[in-house]
Amino acid sequence: MTPLTRPAEAMGAHLPPLMVTAERVAATVAQGVHGRRRVGQGDSFWQFRPFLPGDTAARIDWRVSARANRTFVRETEWEAAQTVCLWRDGGASMRWKSRAAPVEKADRAGLILLALAALLLRGGERVRLLAPGSRPLHGRAGLERLADELERSTAGDGIPPDLAVPRHASVVLIGDLLAPLETLAARIAGLAAMPAGGTVLQVLDPAEIMLPYQGRVRFQGMAGGAAALIPRVEGVRAQYAERLAAQQRGLAAICAAAGWGFSVHRTDQPPETALLALYSALAPQRGRR
Repeated sequence: MTPLTRPAEAMGAHLPPLMVTAERVAATVAQGVHGRRRVGQGDSFWQFRPFLPGDTAARIDWRVSARANRTFVRETEWEAAQTVCLWRDGGASMRWKSRAAPVEKADRAGLILLALAALLLRGGERVRLLAPGSRPLHGRAGLERLADELERSTAGDGIPPDLAVPRHASVVLIGDLLAPLETLAARIAGLAAMPAGGTVLQVLDPAEIMLPYQGRVRFQGMAGGAAALIPRVEGVRAQYAERLAAQQRGLAAICAAAGWGFSVHRTDQPPETALLALYSALAPQRGRR
């Protein structure tokens, strides 16, 4: 078992009751899966329900209807597992942490990705990294393989890869997403052009959000490049905050245009909060076919 797998799986095990309604939780616990029971095209019987306007006569169960003296239709369960494509930015900027944060951004992003995978795999879904050569995984062994792939996939430039996703798949992108908005918009639009849904999680260190430094500070980029010497950091804090807010507004608009979700996570906050947001954002898409 890799170092990330055990905490990720443990975190996933405690989250479903927080993410769904009481009725959904009860149904999930009774069935032993997470979100798999839904109406759709399949062979497995799910339930009988009263006939409603718009139902076809072919769906009527005449034997049950005759016994009940009321018209009932027979519903089956959707049996096609969905594939969720997961991406974690492994670029240099993700390897940074301030004194206010307990972990690097890359480590937190990896933990959240694996925890989400643990929830999805328990629910019968398939997961795969959004990376060249990656294949859909399922079951408990799938989480182990995903963790291994994630540990080997450390490179990145802050931009999701330009790859095709499977039909009916969903996409989850996790990173600091500080690349130019035009570049991110083009890549997300390309992924959203497929018949898929998606959601984006921006992971930031608290110091990146608050810029808490005082006085003369030299900032050096994690990926190299020229250093920036700011004589009085507090004097640029408001301008910096506006630039970051503009980036986040732009990301939110890009995601909204694609029909995707968008949320922000700080590495000094509990990872369960981010996992809840991601799983909730995917829930409507898992029920859509």
